[in-house]
Amino acid sequence: MKVLVCEDDTMILKMIELRLKKDGYDITIAKDGKNGATMIKENKFDLIITDLLMPFFSGLELINLIRNELKLQTPLIVLSSVKFEDTILKAFELGADDYIVKPFSPNELSIRVKRHIKKR
Repeated sequence: MKVLVCEDDTMILKMIELRLKKDGYDITIAKDGKNGATMIKENKFDLIITDLLMPFFSGLELINLIRNELKLQTPLIVLSSVKFEDTILKAFELGADDYIVKPFSPNELSIRVKRHIKKR
């Protein structure tokens, strides 16, 4: 199972990468939204995890690209420190499947990833 992680915070990225590799996933990393958009256009992923606040291309723009421009149904988990209800609702309106607020438990992320991949 291929998982794309779009995250600009190196510490969080390492934590996600270690946990999901331990679970047996093939992890691809994008350190900004623009890089993530390119990877999504060029590859097929079983699940995408994205932050919202990233350089060059925001997570909301990425969700819009995935759902409305590319019309992909790939499960999409937002992992963000943004706690504003309007932003969370916007992410869901654009097509996010799940939203996890930072700081988060790697075990919780693991369970949610498994749940979304199973649904697929």
